[in-house]
Amino acid sequence: MRALLGSGGVRTEQRKSLYIDEMRRHFGEVDSILFIPWALNDHDRYLELMHERGLNAGYELIGIHTHVDPLAAIEKAEAISIGGGNTFRLTWELQRSGAMEAIRRRVLNENIPYMGVSAGTNVACPTMQTTNDMPIVQPTSFATLHLVPFQVNAHYFSGSTWVQTSEDDFLEHFGETRDDRIREFHEMNELPVIGLREGSYLRCHDGVVTLIGAPARLFRAGHEPIEVSPDENLSSHLKY
Repeated sequence: MRALLGSGGVRTEQRKSLYIDEMRRHFGEVDSILFIPWALNDHDRYLELMHERGLNAGYELIGIHTHVDPLAAIEKAEAISIGGGNTFRLTWELQRSGAMEAIRRRVLNENIPYMGVSAGTNVACPTMQTTNDMPIVQPTSFATLHLVPFQVNAHYFSGSTWVQTSEDDFLEHFGETRDDRIREFHEMNELPVIGLREGSYLRCHDGVVTLIGAPARLFRAGHEPIEVSPDENLSSHLKY
């Protein structure tokens, strides 16, 4: 199985360069990539923006929404990429279309490369239960692709949130932190969670998970969180 899972936040030239390098390394010599923009509402504009901003890394991205038969498009795809947006919307669309099962089979059984960013990373996990998104639609269940045996919290950051109230002043927001939310998850669930910071990636190749870009935080039920460094192999921590 070959998956590249990113947190998102490609807002600087350095992060964009890493994104393109990792995407090219991951997809190699494929001619085209089936792009699934279902996490956002305007599918055509999403696809246009990916090309305009160079986030296609030179590949031809073909939107699944341009096909009359999405399942046939999945069957013919050389590679699959799912972008960010709202994870509830994305999960709902993957489930109702039958694409969830089709993608999982092709990635796991036929070894075509998969890339997910943000919501696309969330749905690569066993469930979407560690998303940060608002439930704007109700999927049939929280179950997702289960390409990897762990959860990801994309856009993770540690510590409290501070709100800027003026040019020079900040006020601490005392709501739950990401660590609090993940601790709540582990009160009811056992799966490990990787807090994946902006601009970082997980290379998941044949049972080896390597962190790229920025440090991440690993959460396991019954254990204190630990920081993991870029280029570190996380597989032993994840029982993967």
